[in-house]
Amino acid sequence: MTARVAAAAALVLAIAAAALMLGQPFVGVNRLWPALSAADGLEHVIVAHVRAPRLVLGVIAGACLGAAGMLLQEALRNPLAVPELLGVSSGAGAAVGVCVALGVSVPGAPVVPALLGAAVGGFATLLAVRGATSPAAVLLIGAAVSAACQAIMIAAGALVDAREQGVLVRYLLGSLTGTTWQAVGSAALGTVVAMAAAVVVLPAVNLLRLGDDTASALGLRTGAARTAVLAVASLLVAVVAGPCGPIAWVGFFAVRIAQAWRPNTNAVERLAWSAVLGALVVVVADVAARTVLHPVELPVGGLTALVAVVIGLGLILRGTRTARSSS
Repeated sequence: MTARVAAAAALVLAIAAAALMLGQPFVGVNRLWPALSAADGLEHVIVAHVRAPRLVLGVIAGACLGAAGMLLQEALRNPLAVPELLGVSSGAGAAVGVCVALGVSVPGAPVVPALLGAAVGGFATLLAVRGATSPAAVLLIGAAVSAACQAIMIAAGALVDAREQGVLVRYLLGSLTGTTWQAVGSAALGTVVAMAAAVVVLPAVNLLRLGDDTASALGLRTGAARTAVLAVASLLVAVVAGPCGPIAWVGFFAVRIAQAWRPNTNAVERLAWSAVLGALVVVVADVAARTVLHPVELPVGGLTALVAVVIGLGLILRGTRTARSSS
């Protein structure tokens, strides 16, 4: 346990340093602290006001998405239960797309319309799943709400001109470009509230993992508990959707990595590891997005989705081989 925690801490420090150092201009290890502590200068501006807030927001986004994925997958007992099926991420994208298409100027754009859209998408899913008791029904309803929001998003994207399409597509794929300390502060405040709510619903998540019949026998109202978990997961995703856009599938493979890294843990540890590994995934993806094809910057959500597809195919192939060997 201690060795794994130490290894994780060392990995966190190494990735954080790489995120601050890599890019144009490159800032060496010996100049990193002077650049952070200086009062002015090009390296100070690049490190302290461009890369540092981007790093912190990436940590916040990954932690929220990893925690949301863990809550959903445990409560619905399905490894494919991901925040993308909540209607929250797609609701945020649809709201931003509509504002851009209609030329609506909103203060704080795209954060304000994204948060409102995330709230509407999550609330629509919550209303739709009222009375639904099975995990499969909740997933299907969430997928339907997400599909409806994505249809609005695509229609809005078709109405904007080519210049605005580039900005809109980058946001809809998830991006940390242009992050400011103000955006980080707002996201941090929302994260504190959302993570506290996640800890509150953990006892219900533990019971839902046992199955609906067992949970009901122990006195849990499974429908209400699953709705509460879905509401908390929606809040976690909404915190991210405003400043970053929908960064896809982090909640899927952060949980998979956490289970492989620490397979037999309690709910609190699973939540913590999922959040930590989700943060690492987003930061690594962001570093790759802005350095691999420099000066072209790739969307972070595109890279995370690509990795998720590879991991998903690996899980499917492994499951198929296991089924064949057992039969």
